[in-house]
Amino acid sequence: MSAKKRILFIANEMSPYLELTEFSETVNKLAIKANENGLEVRCIMPRFGSINERRHRLHEVVRLSGINVSVDNEDMPLQIKVASLPNARLQVYFLENEDLFKRKFLFHDENDKWFDDNGLRTVFYCKGALETVKKFGWPPDIIHCSGWMTGLIPAYLKTVYKREPVFSHSKVVFTIGQNTFKEKLGNDFLKKALIHASLKEKDLEAFKDANNTAMFRGGATFADAITFGSDKIEKKLVEEFSKVRGKKTLLFNPESDLTDYLQLYNDLAATDQLKSV
Repeated sequence: MSAKKRILFIANEMSPYLELTEFSETVNKLAIKANENGLEVRCIMPRFGSINERRHRLHEVVRLSGINVSVDNEDMPLQIKVASLPNARLQVYFLENEDLFKRKFLFHDENDKWFDDNGLRTVFYCKGALETVKKFGWPPDIIHCSGWMTGLIPAYLKTVYKREPVFSHSKVVFTIGQNTFKEKLGNDFLKKALIHASLKEKDLEAFKDANNTAMFRGGATFADAITFGSDKIEKKLVEEFSKVRGKKTLLFNPESDLTDYLQLYNDLAATDQLKSV
């Protein structure tokens, strides 16, 4: 473990780039606070078409170019752009694919119709984020996932990627937020989510309903620690995950100054350090 602990935030929204729920601002504040408290911080999010490249000063990271992400037997190119978080010396990496993300609307079209490929987009983003970290060669001590679109990442880290050296000491925090869509990610979502021959549908049982709740349930099931990012969380998720044996849990606290999150990160990193002694 590095002397300066590393934390990676993987989100599908982060202020000021995309603000869908209140937690987008929390991700921004957490990244800055972690950085100010001596952690080495990086952030990853999708480059949706609504994120203005010129306004936010995004530029391509040439050394990270040339990644292809394979999903459902199809190779798709992944471009990576980077920007500096305003008022902070932090880098935010944006994952871009012209076919999947570079469209005017996020998850519904101009007629409010759910995009048929939202399941594919989700799997691509989750796998692409982990492949990007491998390309960094930057082993994070803590990976904090937030937003339903990151739900598969804890599952992948505990299965397909568990033997990858870059993730060998990583502990995963997953934030359950408020539900923001009612549709399903498709009948073939689990099939698309099987990104490696070693992964079977039974391994991803928690995601079987392929809806918003299932994405939160799956992420929390595989995470080392669970936090609640809203007071508008589905009741059954609160009941299911507020007290899980063997997992650290952080309940929603609107008055929090986020030091409880920093303590959670330190506790998780210390647990791993003790195991390696």
